[in-house]
Amino acid sequence: MVKGKATATVSGRIIAETDEYEIVEGNVYFPPSSVNMSYMSKTDHSTHCPWKGDASYYSINLDKTELKNAAWYYPEPKEKAASIKDHVAFYKNIVTVTKE
Repeated sequence: MVKGKATATVSGRIIAETDEYEIVEGNVYFPPSSVNMSYMSKTDHSTHCPWKGDASYYSINLDKTELKNAAWYYPEPKEKAASIKDHVAFYKNIVTVTKE
C-alpha cells in the first residue's frame, strides 16, 4: 500500500478518496471502502489481463449523465495481483485522479 492522499473526481464531485492505495501499471487502485458507490453501477463489460486476471467494470452515474465503463476492478485477481482485489481504478481520460 502506498501512503498518501489520492482522490478521483468527475465534474467537481468526489467519486473516491483515500489515504492508502495501490499503484499498478501507473493506475491508482482505490480500496473499495473509499469509493462512493452511490455513483457506481456494475456493467456486463469485462476484459482480461494475462497477469491480473479478469476485470469487471462500473459505469459512473452523475445526474442524467452515464460514464459507461469508466472504472474497473478485479473481483478474483490472479496471485500476483492479489493486493488489488476489489480495488477500483478509473480511466484517466474520464476521471481526474490526483495524488498528494
